[in-house]
Amino acid sequence: MAKTKIIGPFSQLLTMDTIPLKGRLNDSQIEIIPNGGVVVSEGKIVKTGNFDQLCFGFRDLDIEIDRIEKDMVAMPGMIDPHTHICWAGSRAKDYSLRLAGKSYLEIAQSGGGIGDTVAKTRAASATELEALLTERAATHLLNGITTIEVKSGYCLNAEGELKMLEVIRNVNQKLSVDLIATCLAAHIKPDDVEGSSSDYLKMVVNELLPEVIERKLSKRVDIYIDKGAFTKDEARVYLNCARNLGFDLAIHGEQFTAGGVSLACELGALSVDHLEMVQDHEINLLAASTVIPVALPGASLGLGCQFAPARKLLDAGCSLAIGSDWNPGSAPMGDLLMQTAILGIFEKMTMAESFAAITFRAAVALGLTDRGVLRIGLLADMIGFPTSDYREILYHQGSLKPSMVWKRGDIVKG
Repeated sequence: MAKTKIIGPFSQLLTMDTIPLKGRLNDSQIEIIPNGGVVVSEGKIVKTGNFDQLCFGFRDLDIEIDRIEKDMVAMPGMIDPHTHICWAGSRAKDYSLRLAGKSYLEIAQSGGGIGDTVAKTRAASATELEALLTERAATHLLNGITTIEVKSGYCLNAEGELKMLEVIRNVNQKLSVDLIATCLAAHIKPDDVEGSSSDYLKMVVNELLPEVIERKLSKRVDIYIDKGAFTKDEARVYLNCARNLGFDLAIHGEQFTAGGVSLACELGALSVDHLEMVQDHEINLLAASTVIPVALPGASLGLGCQFAPARKLLDAGCSLAIGSDWNPGSAPMGDLLMQTAILGIFEKMTMAESFAAITFRAAVALGLTDRGVLRIGLLADMIGFPTSDYREILYHQGSLKPSMVWKRGDIVKG
């Protein structure tokens, strides 16, 4: 049985507690505990507060002290609500073509894009995919991301999608980081499938999703609504079927064309992700809904296009999460903290808004209520930065990385 322990003292402990889920935030809303400490037992937080007072209060108990001997700012572990980090191959050729002036859609139509990754991921063995996913997930964890959403969607047939989802489950079981699997079989209609896009989606509903449920591989589905992918009407039918099977819903929407936001609000999806092309009336729909908008600045950087209008979303009363969209095509960087800092400066987001977007607001985008805040009863997922002032974290625009990472109270870096 794990011993109760006190971790600290931290120069500043940012709990991210008592911050609202929706709307604009100012930095004065961040709860900062100077000389802070965290009491942990069985992977969960027992108490937070002044380190010396915690040590005094628990003095009569058999308790360990994990003492921090240097300046450090601690906060909840980061949560990445949108990645595609289970893939094989490279799309460096696509990237060079974009630099030469080709658009994302033009490259896809000429044999590159998602279809290229599908061919390479289908050809890869489960062992090869596990090694690749393990490396990427471990990198994310060491950079302070303690929960990672991971999508399938690079095989686009029942056998291959199950292979991907089983790889995600296997890696989740062997690493300390939490991987949240999402079935994205509705990424695009693969070229080798005859019939319409609707016919392909029917196959997914009838052949794949029941097997996903039977094997307990995922509780979430996603679909890409855009030119070259699926229409809003096709997505509505598919998502209603998935919801009836018990899946939570997410949507890739408003990256290049409209349709995803209104459908997400209509169906009560957990999130709608991308939003580079979102319009004012759609922002108002989101503000009146429970759907979490997820901005993906990595895709904007990778494609050289505009960012999601984070400032307008927040000012309208929306929530906002930020994901890395780490994928081989449009967002190969995979650095969530750097992307958050860059989006923050371009969209004039406060530090409170940026930190909330990669902690508890991102947790809600995944339907998770047990993390993202350092609060009694929640997971003791924490990261520590080698500084005495939390403002240094975003000031360095992603180059200041966590020097310590705890997952469920256990040290995994430091």
